[in-house]
Amino acid sequence: MAINLKRVSKYLSFILRHRPETIGLTLDANGWASIDELINKTTQYELTPALIATIVQTNDKQRFSLSADGRKIRAKQGHSITIDLDLVPVEPPEQLFHGTAVRFLTSIQAEGLQKMKRHHVHLSESEAVARNVGSRYGQPVVLTIAARQMYQDGYLFYKTANNVWLVASVPYEYIVVGTGGSH
Repeated sequence: MAINLKRVSKYLSFILRHRPETIGLTLDANGWASIDELINKTTQYELTPALIATIVQTNDKQRFSLSADGRKIRAKQGHSITIDLDLVPVEPPEQLFHGTAVRFLTSIQAEGLQKMKRHHVHLSESEAVARNVGSRYGQPVVLTIAARQMYQDGYLFYKTANNVWLVASVPYEYIVVGTGGSH
């Protein structure tokens, strides 16, 4: 039976980003897990170091990192558990994009973009990527974020190794709904 890499990748995302305790896995303060421990505690899949390396290398969203010695793995962002990704603030481009569903616009107009159960709001430099993300939640809409203005106003931005921009929140005053539109 062929291994479904997408399914195993989703499993790793769940374990490394949200619920390591479901298999008794311990993450360090920076979110790293021992690959040996992950393999030993996973009963749902037959994990091997080679399979894990393949998933890290081929994941379309580049969600995972291997340590320099290849003995540890972690998710790059999107955690709902407390970890320190050791990111340094970076000045963002003029604008960034956030994909969401039309059904969330009323809430966004009232509260801006909130991190919800994650540590940060996720933004993209690509409008196409944002539209794709938004389509996962319903009829998509792309929000244009005045990122440089936010930065100049004191908001901290972080850029992950896989080009996802992170910020604690985005007040509605910095959001333009739809491409080229206005509030």
